[in-house]
Amino acid sequence: MLKVSGLKVAYGGIQAVKGIDFEVREGELVSLIGANGAGKTTTLKAITGLQPVAAGNIEFLGKSIKGQGAWDLARQGLVMIPEGRGTFTRMTIVENLQMGAYVRQDDEIEADIEKVFGIFPRLKERAHQLAGTMSGGEQQMLAMGRALMARPKVLLLDEPSMGLSPIMVDKIFEVVQTIHAQGTTMLLVEQNASRALALADRGYVLDSGEVSMTGPAQDLLNDPKVRAAYLGE
Repeated sequence: MLKVSGLKVAYGGIQAVKGIDFEVREGELVSLIGANGAGKTTTLKAITGLQPVAAGNIEFLGKSIKGQGAWDLARQGLVMIPEGRGTFTRMTIVENLQMGAYVRQDDEIEADIEKVFGIFPRLKERAHQLAGTMSGGEQQMLAMGRALMARPKVLLLDEPSMGLSPIMVDKIFEVVQTIHAQGTTMLLVEQNASRALALADRGYVLDSGEVSMTGPAQDLLNDPKVRAAYLGE
């Protein structure tokens, strides 16, 4: 579904991503883990056209998408939930969800809003509340619901648990698992390595802009080097 080959991304003279390769196959949940500054968010921004690519190629559904904008990619089914949530704070929950469906031209949008409310009952309770008045966890739910409204073929999640309470982190990962179980292909960037790998089929470890390890998620979860570097053991 998604294939990244020799991807390089630079900020001025600093090379943030140094020629990485990875892929996400249909139906998989793949986790990209690593420390702060490893290049995880930069990689997602490059994939979704938010950051220029210095070298390499990105393929989505077998076709190169290098240089395409986020709007075009969302229409094709490549959708990202950004770090920091990025909700429209002066719009209501319903309006935010409608914005998620802006790329669509069908008559099932209202039905899909109800499906999102089924996943996130708390959003239904606050349907006409302004997004900016909600807690961080509620806004993360809204960002996830908004992304689902675009009916993604591949869903990219950037640090969904960042800044949330332990109870809300549990809820967010529960929803990630539910969305994946319903058949959505996912690429999860997450600093909480143990939770990310516990959900994933496969994983990649990003270290200073390079892929240092890859393999089945359970193997990485049990690897002494990964446990020492990212799980505090």
